[in-house]
Amino acid sequence: MMARSESVSEGTSSCKSRLPPCPDKTRTRSIYAQPPSTSFGPKACLKKVPQSQIMQVTDPSSQRLQWKTSPLTVLIIKKIMDVTVLPPFIEMATWLIQEKNLVIYVQANVLEDQDLLDHIGYDVIKGKLKTFKECDELSDKIDFIICLGGDGTLLYASSLFQEGSIPPVMAFNLGSLGFLTPFDFQEFKESIESLLQGQVAVTLRSRLKCLVLDSFESNTNGLHQERKLEATKEKDKKKADPNNMRFKCQVLNEAVIDRGPSPYLSNLDLYLDGRIVTTVQGDGLIISTPTGSTAYAAAAGATMLHPNVPAILVTPICPHTLSFRPIVVPAGVELKVVVPEDARHTAWVALDGKNRQELQKGWCVRITTSVFPVASVCRTDQVTDWFDSLVECMHWNTRQRQKDFKKRSLKSNTSTSSVTSSETE
Repeated sequence: MMARSESVSEGTSSCKSRLPPCPDKTRTRSIYAQPPSTSFGPKACLKKVPQSQIMQVTDPSSQRLQWKTSPLTVLIIKKIMDVTVLPPFIEMATWLIQEKNLVIYVQANVLEDQDLLDHIGYDVIKGKLKTFKECDELSDKIDFIICLGGDGTLLYASSLFQEGSIPPVMAFNLGSLGFLTPFDFQEFKESIESLLQGQVAVTLRSRLKCLVLDSFESNTNGLHQERKLEATKEKDKKKADPNNMRFKCQVLNEAVIDRGPSPYLSNLDLYLDGRIVTTVQGDGLIISTPTGSTAYAAAAGATMLHPNVPAILVTPICPHTLSFRPIVVPAGVELKVVVPEDARHTAWVALDGKNRQELQKGWCVRITTSVFPVASVCRTDQVTDWFDSLVECMHWNTRQRQKDFKKRSLKSNTSTSSVTSSETE
């Protein structure tokens, strides 16, 4: 193996053996492209729209965290059923309590963990940890979140905040893969110090708002009126749920609608903004965020999107037609996946791998982009962190470098010719 390939292999042997951090450089242009020209030729142009219909978009590379007041509370989510996480958890909790005077919240089952109770270092933090119930509203209690584990730990942290905004999340890789957990625990003090001081870069990872409805009506004209009504009620944050809603959930990765235990093909109607797009016949359908594009969707053949791309991915699972390729749609559309009345069987839905439930004939799943993203703290910046994870965790496009042509030198050719001439004489 060539020396170059050996160096790549060493850099990716451990998922979080990070490449040397890039120097802090101020970007000279936005991550998003420059606004397109609105003139086309000498006479054509776009029609002007009211100022109220113009959306101002912040450059993601300029998104940095700032505290209104000093943070006082932190929620620590640790990986369960793994005793190797206990020493890091105790060390971090002790430092946060003694050195930073922070109030620490943990899951209720953490205080019932016998391995933790028996640990020699637990006495230092015993009685100083607060807990909560999963039904509690945490948005106003928690200032920031620390995850100790893998990607599943971050998904669980996201699931705890269903109704309101999510505090910023700093994720330390103590799990298996760690695509979403860029921080090294060995540097936790320096990392948390930077977070507490503010001005750290954050990636806003969009979530999907999923509603399971027990009936479906295709009403294209009413869709726009419904959105205006929702926009008005969104300000009150007390929007009434539809009367036909059976379940709702906000997901960070994806919603999967599949055939479940049925031996028949899934038969699902896909609607976009009230208009039917296609009928899915296969094992099912994955509706995912850009963050989820590197999860189940990637295994099903979808493209991998940077989390700052405002989009929703629609990926079929083993479709029964070769022409049914994954697609990407704008983040602002409303998708509905309907189990038609003439389907041979029911379907099943899973939301971020949990809350799996059966969808009866005539039911649908309504999916829109949530207004409450996950503010994931970056180790370096939004672009570097993502490519680091692609290369180090997925070994994206990692292979031996193609060898160049080895040509014989002119001196070597001359020497060979001389030998040949002597033999001839």
